[in-house]
Amino acid sequence: MKTITINTLSELKRGGEKFPVVTAYDSTFARLAEQAGIEVLLVGDSLGNVMLGYSSTIPVSMADMVHHTAAVCRGSTKAFVIADLPFMAYATAEQAMTNAAALMQAGTQMVKLEGGAWLAETVAMLTERGVPVCGHLGLTPQSVNKFGGYRVQGRGPGEGERMLEDARLLQEAGAGLLVLECVPRELGARISAELAIPVIGIGAGTETDAQVLVVQDLLGISARIPKFAQDFLAESGSILGALRAYAAAVRDGSFPRPEHSFN
Repeated sequence: MKTITINTLSELKRGGEKFPVVTAYDSTFARLAEQAGIEVLLVGDSLGNVMLGYSSTIPVSMADMVHHTAAVCRGSTKAFVIADLPFMAYATAEQAMTNAAALMQAGTQMVKLEGGAWLAETVAMLTERGVPVCGHLGLTPQSVNKFGGYRVQGRGPGEGERMLEDARLLQEAGAGLLVLECVPRELGARISAELAIPVIGIGAGTETDAQVLVVQDLLGISARIPKFAQDFLAESGSILGALRAYAAAVRDGSFPRPEHSFN
């Protein structure tokens, strides 16, 4: 695999080619994912759930994120790495710049922030200062207490239009990628079609430009496998085989299937 950059991902979108994304929290899984040809690794604050045993992502600290980001970047030499800014690490633009700098110095090539229009100024400030940004809309796990649980977003009156406008504002502010989580398939397709930047879906239908899964979910070893995930290990017999099968299924459009999406 050649070295992946944000330009590589933009070219894939322009060419109508889908690409796989997977979470990684350590050097071993980063190396295996890269060996499987997966272009993008996400050091998600989901590590709080799957690695640290928390019930949500909210307790995850900057120290946790820097530690795991550095480990992933030591295991990956060619994949494009995105790292999450954790809960309250970007409540102000100044906090965002300080904490994004720490993740960039740990090796990531892009930081991810959850939220819509209120983040536009922060996104602009980061990108102006050389920090690439990935937005995150839909079900934003850091807001789980506000949502009253892990619920599909974008179904209520006007919610889809507001999410589309948020997506446009983040793109205009300079975001280079967007994650859409747990939204109706039709909304995922519309936002992906209207944005020039690549849209990465998780429970957002098959029409997004890319798909991301938590690695423990695609291996079938999470305590609870979400509706939008598939156990690729059961079919492949090895972790490397499962990662390769996942990557191939994303590229050829056979994953996600209709049963993995929300209407």
